[in-house]
Amino acid sequence: MTTHLALATATASSASALEIRNGLLKAGQKEIPSKYFYDSVGSALFEVICQLPEYGVTRAEVRILAGHVDEIVSRAPAPVLVAELGSGAGKKTRLILEALCRRQRETSYHPIEISRDALAMCQRELGDIPCLSIVGLEREYLQGLREAVARRKPGEHLMVLFLGGTIGNFDGTASTSFLARVRDILQPGDSLLLGADLLKPVSVLLAAYDDPLGVTAAFNRNLLVRLNREIGTDFDLSQFEHLAIFNQQTHSIEMHLKSRTQQTVTIPAAESSFDLQAGETIWTETSHKYSCDELLSMARQAGFRCDAQWIDREWPFAENLWIAE
Repeated sequence: MTTHLALATATASSASALEIRNGLLKAGQKEIPSKYFYDSVGSALFEVICQLPEYGVTRAEVRILAGHVDEIVSRAPAPVLVAELGSGAGKKTRLILEALCRRQRETSYHPIEISRDALAMCQRELGDIPCLSIVGLEREYLQGLREAVARRKPGEHLMVLFLGGTIGNFDGTASTSFLARVRDILQPGDSLLLGADLLKPVSVLLAAYDDPLGVTAAFNRNLLVRLNREIGTDFDLSQFEHLAIFNQQTHSIEMHLKSRTQQTVTIPAAESSFDLQAGETIWTETSHKYSCDELLSMARQAGFRCDAQWIDREWPFAENLWIAE
């Protein structure tokens, strides 16, 4: 089968500028949505982060998938259509897609990303799988999932992949609310393969998000480089430092950009500006760490039943197969 990549148009930059402005003018804690990390440089830096000895998330998930992928795909009735929320470069996904291709002659795969660069990386990574048809959707998660569902053929089982612990980027109850919205798009019996990072010693977590090489710090500050380039902000990178903290109350690692001085930053694309005090931070990412019981509770609340759960013991991480009820 010929492998191909079809891209839909991304959200207009003006809408992005307004979303960013709203976060930076927010009363109290300023913030920038973490989805804007992934331009070409950000995506490449994240691939490097995944190789760092301090960051064990990716290796843990690969170990689980490599050891259990045939069991995972066998639990989904053929034929299977795959949609992935936030595919990244798709390296881990190869294990699942190749296992499916051993079961069925043709497999359709829809990576869903707001980053065109990530979709291009995914195409390069997976384009050599002979039975695979790739249709990339440059969309927000739920919008892309609806488009993928609209493409399903009669009798196809939908398997949604949400890997890498990305569910932890949602604040508080927003994770369960998001998963419930995913469930609303699915049919009973469809499956969701959810990767979630588990609680571990704080010292281990802090090292994973503030590595000694400074790759994560560069990844965080590149967010400002992207905003300067794409919406015309005038962030001075030399006046910001990377900060990773563990929030004991929420069991989450938080990444911030801390202002070294009092300063004013303009957002020309949104016709506004904002002030930062010395020591004030911009919140750029949350990464919640779960317990196994918490994940089981989330499944029930979101309208799924947990069909199976696999745990990596070297770097505590859970791969969860949920079935839509």
